[in-house]
Amino acid sequence: MAVKIYGIKNCNTMKKTFSLFDTMEEGYEFTDYKKQKPDQALLESFIDKLGLDTVVNRRGTTYRKLDDETKSALDKIDTAIPILQEKSSMIKRPILVFEDGSMQAGFDEDLIRSKY
Repeated sequence: MAVKIYGIKNCNTMKKTFSLFDTMEEGYEFTDYKKQKPDQALLESFIDKLGLDTVVNRRGTTYRKLDDETKSALDKIDTAIPILQEKSSMIKRPILVFEDGSMQAGFDEDLIRSKY
């Protein structure tokens, strides 16, 4: 099983991630949220391992455009998941699932290299 990478293809952070894996000549399986919306089970697995605060990208434009009520709903797992499914741009990128089952959110070259 190759590492699984989740995100949005055209994101600059994603491009750095793909480039690193290509440079290291490591295979990966990519899932683009824009082509395949994340399901509840996938998001729950991310949140279980990484935490809700890590999974929700509060720095992007999509988050900043939300009204206060929706932003508050992102503080609870049961109300956050439907929002993240609908607005997948708000999921931290990339999320990597390594062969050992561990996960990483965001681009951290040293951490990625340490897995190989």
